[in-house]
Amino acid sequence: MYLVLSILFSSLIFVIFKLFAKCQVQTIYAIILNYFIACSVGLLYNKEPFNFTVIPQKSWFWGSIALGLLFILIFNLMAATSQKLGVSVASVATKMSLTIPVLFGVFFYKEALGILEIIGIILALFAVYLTSLKEHKIKVEKWAFVLPVLVFLGSGIIDTSIKYFQEVHMPEKEYALFSACVFASAGIFGVLFIGFKSINQPFKVNLKNVIGGICLGVPNYFSIYFLLKALQNPTWNSASVFTINNVAIVMFSTLLGILLFKEQLTVKNWFGIGMAVLSIVFVAFGQQLMNFL
Repeated sequence: MYLVLSILFSSLIFVIFKLFAKCQVQTIYAIILNYFIACSVGLLYNKEPFNFTVIPQKSWFWGSIALGLLFILIFNLMAATSQKLGVSVASVATKMSLTIPVLFGVFFYKEALGILEIIGIILALFAVYLTSLKEHKIKVEKWAFVLPVLVFLGSGIIDTSIKYFQEVHMPEKEYALFSACVFASAGIFGVLFIGFKSINQPFKVNLKNVIGGICLGVPNYFSIYFLLKALQNPTWNSASVFTINNVAIVMFSTLLGILLFKEQLTVKNWFGIGMAVLSIVFVAFGQQLMNFL
């Protein structure tokens, strides 16, 4: 259930981003406000008593600060990748980064993968690629192809770090507080970025940006919070959780694009969706299938 909720909230983020373009919301400003909204939701959702002065003493505190900085950096790299190479390239780079936490789980946590699970992960990578393909081609400077590589590495490091802190540095009762600190850090770094940018371009408060930030902040918080809860599940290892999470987000957000925005899919896109379903079955139920066979 936690994994399903993480997938739903993460897919909702893509829908909100799509609405930003239609409603002329300035994404960078809405993103920065969204981090403070997500932080506020985390503090309100936190059921355990806490003292602000004690938070810097937590073993995960400086990690949450670093993750917040990564959130802002990767967001800007994703934006640059989308503008230079297209949204589909940014999406592929982000979701294919699941290979980094999967390999980390295998080598660092000694997680065992069955043959069907390995096949499922390979299918997942092809599924993400095929689902994100677009018919038109673009011309761009050679240096721009460094951008998706950086997005790939950064997104993978974020997912791996979330798993690491969940596993090593925090009890379940601190999930909400950790998530709030990550978002607060991202928001603060975002304000510094805007402050630097406003030297040449004066900042103006826009009601659309405020509403967009609020609408984005709530699902953004719960997408991380429920992912942390899903990683705690003893039934699946982290490789299974990250694979299912990333592939299902691509698949579900693509289907939402068809239903809500009448997006057109190619034959390759539909083949990718079918491959995504098969990869999820293999990764989620590979062990049971092997026992049955």
